[in-house]
Amino acid sequence: MVTAIPRVDIRNLRIRYGSKEILHGVSLDVRSNEILGIIGPAHSGKSSLLRVINRTLEFIPEARYEGTVCIDGEDIRSMSDVYALRRRVGMVSPLPVGLPMTIFDNVAFAPRMAGVRDRHQLGETVEECLRQAALWDEVKDRLHMLGTKLSGGQQQRLTIARALSHKPDVLCLDEFSIAIDPVTTMRIEDVLKSLKAKMSIILVTNLVQQSRRLADRTAFFYNGELVELDQTEVLFSDSPASRKTYEYINGLFG
Repeated sequence: MVTAIPRVDIRNLRIRYGSKEILHGVSLDVRSNEILGIIGPAHSGKSSLLRVINRTLEFIPEARYEGTVCIDGEDIRSMSDVYALRRRVGMVSPLPVGLPMTIFDNVAFAPRMAGVRDRHQLGETVEECLRQAALWDEVKDRLHMLGTKLSGGQQQRLTIARALSHKPDVLCLDEFSIAIDPVTTMRIEDVLKSLKAKMSIILVTNLVQQSRRLADRTAFFYNGELVELDQTEVLFSDSPASRKTYEYINGLFG
């Protein structure tokens, strides 16, 4: 039987900030059209892992990594066009960071940078991405308002729409719900469930129940180690492979 190439394949990944190693030889894969949840206490290396995948770790002068990260079988180190890589790997940060421009231009920015100039085509892309982010109905009559004037939850969905405008193969979300209300969080979770039909999603979250609700598989990180990776229903059962996993999920430490 032929095994499908993982969408993202990470092998023996080590990340250092200066002399301090914060991720210790992690190997895992992300499959096509799945949501992979990544849980674990703070300072376990989860966010740094995401920064490696789209090569934004390179913005930190003292940061280095060893090991291999491949997207669709291609080593990201060999990709000469790093901007093309970052279009393939969308990133949503913990706090929404709207560009200081209109709602329309926030979403149209990436397509314009890619050379799209036709106003009708840009308009279709903006509407599609805002619909995918469950924001269109709330902003369709004020697309020329500054994006920074939106509420926190709306700005977070605008950030998702902006990430989707790249038409990514992989969408990485790093604690997207940290600064928004539970109702908006649930709306975005519904969005993510529908989006996985089109892409792979990596969801880093400190809310273990969020991974339980959304993820097909879940990885548990602790002190820079990948303790366990399994189907979410197995990881959240009464008998995961590691006692440490059970203790974390059940709030015995954190």
